[in-house]
Amino acid sequence: MLDNHPVKTLLQSRLYGILDLGYISSAELRPVAERMIEGGVDLLQLRAKNATEEEIESLGQMLIPLTEAAGVPLIINDFPQLVPSIGAQGAHVGQDDFSIDDARWRAGRALAAEVALPIIGKSTHSIEQAVAAEQQGADYIGFGPLFSTPTKPGRPAIGLEELRRVHELVKLPIFCIGGIKLENLETVIKAGARRVVIVSGILQASDIVGYCRTVTALLP
Repeated sequence: MLDNHPVKTLLQSRLYGILDLGYISSAELRPVAERMIEGGVDLLQLRAKNATEEEIESLGQMLIPLTEAAGVPLIINDFPQLVPSIGAQGAHVGQDDFSIDDARWRAGRALAAEVALPIIGKSTHSIEQAVAAEQQGADYIGFGPLFSTPTKPGRPAIGLEELRRVHELVKLPIFCIGGIKLENLETVIKAGARRVVIVSGILQASDIVGYCRTVTALLP
């Protein structure tokens, strides 16, 4: 629970950062998270595809005092069952993972001042999947990958053509994802994006704080 700070609501959130252990080591996790928070990320996700549940739990427990102090929700990728033991604010699941209802049950339910916890996000790769995720009760969706990205090898890019349409049909917060970087951010925004997830662009930046601040200044 974020007792000392109001949780930034999903509707207010614009920049979603992912602490991906495919790009940084576990030793870098905390200092990178500190820089991302200082730079203004609204949500932080812990993604550790090759780690055990025990390792993810330990890493999450290390991060949670930092994210709680900043009032930034911590989201756990793929493992909603770890949300209670970590004290995280929610989980993110893919198309081949748990259903929304199952993920929410595993994560447990609680209430905070502004947001019903746990937050459950769903990856979607088409307008049909995005509409279905809203109907199934997701709190937000990831929509992409917009561009090809090593984060999702083998996943074809869906491009920018459907961005405006998905925002017309889906009223949930939509976080566009996949190959988005500062270099193409203005193009993505012009195509209709209001919220973005940036992974490698942030994690590989020489100045993470400055990078995040530049991104947030551009977002509508």
